[in-house]
Amino acid sequence: MKLLIVEDEPALALTLRDNCEFEGYEVIVASDGERALALAAESTPDLILLDVMLPKLSGLDVCRTLRQRGTTASIILLTARGQEDDKIAGLDLGADDYVTKPFSVAELMARIRAHLRRATALEQYEFGGVTIDFRRHRAEREGVPLELSAREFEILRYFIRRRGEVVTREQLMQDVWRMRDYPLTRTIDNHIARLRQKVDDGEPRFLVTVHRVGYKFLG
Repeated sequence: MKLLIVEDEPALALTLRDNCEFEGYEVIVASDGERALALAAESTPDLILLDVMLPKLSGLDVCRTLRQRGTTASIILLTARGQEDDKIAGLDLGADDYVTKPFSVAELMARIRAHLRRATALEQYEFGGVTIDFRRHRAEREGVPLELSAREFEILRYFIRRRGEVVTREQLMQDVWRMRDYPLTRTIDNHIARLRQKVDDGEPRFLVTVHRVGYKFLG
């Protein structure tokens, strides 16, 4: 597995690199936002540790650009204490998780392992003419490629693992957006609506709404 660490504090970047390499990961490091985008394009990492406060381009700008480019790597934001707005903005831009500085390196490594496990555990799935290849981050319906964002792949993976179960918005908020006590209902509903347009062709055949509760996947 390949990791990209984007951190402009040399001591912290070295600590993170040493710990990640000790875990057996291949590691590359960038100290500013522009370099991060270049390295991400060159090396296609599996996971990106991304500081929010960076020279040249902020971590939020980097995150936005990566997702616009179709990057499917997991992104963990590194934020300073009190940057609540940045955490929320980053998650809405497509980041997968965040860790607040100062943080426990042991906890961060556990989060990295968890994200990489989720990225590899479910490789392929088919339903209703839709084929999802999670390992290659490819999807198609009746042979026609589907353009799915990293967040949409994660939402689908979450629903597939809970096939037939009612999933509440609160569960999605906590397990996919990894946030608690924040009203992301509109964000969640908008993501589900866009995903339904792609895999259901707008008709709720597989991603069905359970009134006043949440959603259920019937694929």
